[in-house]
Amino acid sequence: MTSADPVPGPSSGNDVREPIWARPETRRRSTLSRAAIVAAAVDLADREGLAAVSIRRVAAELGARAMSLYTYLDSKDDLFDLMGDAAAGETLLPEPLPGDWRAALTLVAEATRDQIGRHPWVVPLMAEGRRYGGPSGLRHVEQSLRAVAGLGLPPSRQAQILMAVDDYVLGYLTRRSVGAAADVSGTLEHPYYRALLDAGEYPLLRDAMATGGYAEDSFTEGLNWLLDGIEASLPDPARTGSAAAE
Repeated sequence: MTSADPVPGPSSGNDVREPIWARPETRRRSTLSRAAIVAAAVDLADREGLAAVSIRRVAAELGARAMSLYTYLDSKDDLFDLMGDAAAGETLLPEPLPGDWRAALTLVAEATRDQIGRHPWVVPLMAEGRRYGGPSGLRHVEQSLRAVAGLGLPPSRQAQILMAVDDYVLGYLTRRSVGAAADVSGTLEHPYYRALLDAGEYPLLRDAMATGGYAEDSFTEGLNWLLDGIEASLPDPARTGSAAAE
């Protein structure tokens, strides 16, 4: 959902790769196509992780020679860009979006959460510096900006709101992926830590553990807290417009 620089792929200095979408797909008499290659790569990454994806391995999944894939793309970087854009397409929402910015942003955040939940390899791609540079990714960013366009804020402020929501979604998914809640609960059940808690040295942590605070998993509640903070920071006319939309 971020509106950061949409140029895909890692780059150094001013050396930016030409996006694969700027290169027309070569048509050959073959069952292969960019779409088929990307679908096979996405399926492989979903099953075995991003590290398993290579031109040779994807070709094997398709029953083709590795060299035949280079008719449709130049490198694994191209493949990763296409995979990221295919995943971004899953975040696109039916139009029109709700008129209330909070409701619209909630739908965008939920779609992003669900998409990355299905394709956790998207996060490593983003960590490499890849952005929403393909047609689906750009439509996703445009749609996300439309969710807050009615607030009457400067474009830079709109982008900051989207990035804050993005940060929440990615943080939530990171915590879930590493099992932070289970780790805290499990670790503190060890007799050593249990003795410390029972001795009263950490009363606030003890109470949080006793009430299941670290075991609860509420994406929506946390998102609402964030949106409450964003709404409180808005100019009065924007807040009034939000209340009217509700």
